[in-house]
Amino acid sequence: MPQLSLHTPIGDITVAEEDGAIVSLDWGWGRDQSRSALLDRAEEQLQAYFDGELRQFDLPLAPAGTPYRLAVWKALCEIPYGETRSYQEIAASAGGSARSVGQANGRNPIPLIIPCHRVVAAGHIGGYSGGDGLATKRWLLTLENPTRTLL
Repeated sequence: MPQLSLHTPIGDITVAEEDGAIVSLDWGWGRDQSRSALLDRAEEQLQAYFDGELRQFDLPLAPAGTPYRLAVWKALCEIPYGETRSYQEIAASAGGSARSVGQANGRNPIPLIIPCHRVVAAGHIGGYSGGDGLATKRWLLTLENPTRTLL
C-alpha cells in the first residue's frame, strides 16, 4: 500500500492509499515511503490546508468501517470549514447517540480530511485522540476560525 509522510505544523503525518483512494491518515512518520499521483495530490491539499488556503478537500476516500461509522464520517464531511457541530447534532443526522458518535470519531481512519476535530461537546471542546490530543484539536479549530472562543 503506497504511503507518504509529511512534516506539518501539528507533527508528522502519514497518508496511505489503496485502489485509488485515501484509506488512512496516521500520526507519525511511516517506515516505507512511496509516491503516487494521488498521494502527491493529497500532499498538495494538506499543505494548502495548513497554509490556510484550502477549505475543502477534494480526494477520493475509502475509509474502512461499519455502516454506522461510515454514516458518522459522512456527516463529519458535511460540517463546513470553520464551523463545529456537537456530538448530539451529528447523532441527530447520522443516528445513534452522542456517545456512539464519539466512539466513531475515535475510530476515524482519515482524520483532518474527515474532520472529526470539528465535533465538540455541549458546553466544551470535547476530546481528541489525534496528535497531541486537545492541543492539536485547538490548533486545528483556531486555524479554521481564529476568532472562535474555545472552552
